[in-house]
Amino acid sequence: MPPSAIIKTAVDIAGQVNDAGHRTVAMHRPQSLRFESQQTAKTRFMSDELSTPVGSSQIAYTLRGDILSGRIPEGSRLTEAQLTKRFGVGRGLIREALQRLSLQGLLVTRPNCGAMVAPEAPREIRGLILPIRRTIEVYALRMVFDELNDADFKAWDEIVEKMKDACERADHHQIAELDIEFHHLLVQRAEQPDLLVIWETLVGRIRSHFLRNQRRCPNPLEIYEEHRDIVNSFRTGDVRAAVKLLKDKID
Repeated sequence: MPPSAIIKTAVDIAGQVNDAGHRTVAMHRPQSLRFESQQTAKTRFMSDELSTPVGSSQIAYTLRGDILSGRIPEGSRLTEAQLTKRFGVGRGLIREALQRLSLQGLLVTRPNCGAMVAPEAPREIRGLILPIRRTIEVYALRMVFDELNDADFKAWDEIVEKMKDACERADHHQIAELDIEFHHLLVQRAEQPDLLVIWETLVGRIRSHFLRNQRRCPNPLEIYEEHRDIVNSFRTGDVRAAVKLLKDKID
């Protein structure tokens, strides 16, 4: 699905979620799809490197993290030869991974020219995407709030602790990675493939927003404290308070 179609779908979802918090759309889970276990979901969404990637999805996973965090900047050229050497796999798996990222709008590919990290959405489009992202995450939270369990909180707690360490070191790239991972887990927990694809594509179009926000914060530990407070609000059982805090912190 091209980014323009995904944005339209996201707008449709945003228009069907009312302010009272009731879901007015029924996004049914395809029976043919298998979802990651919670144990798998808590694994780092963004990793610096994969020592033994088992397939193109994991290669795409790692490259996506590098692009979203800004480690691989806009306009960078990615070649099959370069990536084959990095991951120690054949060109077929590299091509599959690049195709995945192209479909998500993160790469632009041309025959015989390799792939290039795509430019972000124009400023006026970024202004449209942020509230849609907020709507999707609130929608996901309302879907799963009553089902959250110890495994969910453990996964978020681990991310938050890593975020604290990154904030103390002022490692803005890692803070951005963990910020994205934190919110990715929330949307992934809803187990709605379409919703996750929409969210991932939208975030890819505003990826520098995360890094820019981290660098603007005079005290990086405030970022850790915000995410810790969000997790604690999930624990309270008060969905209205949790939704309000989540909305306030997505900016």
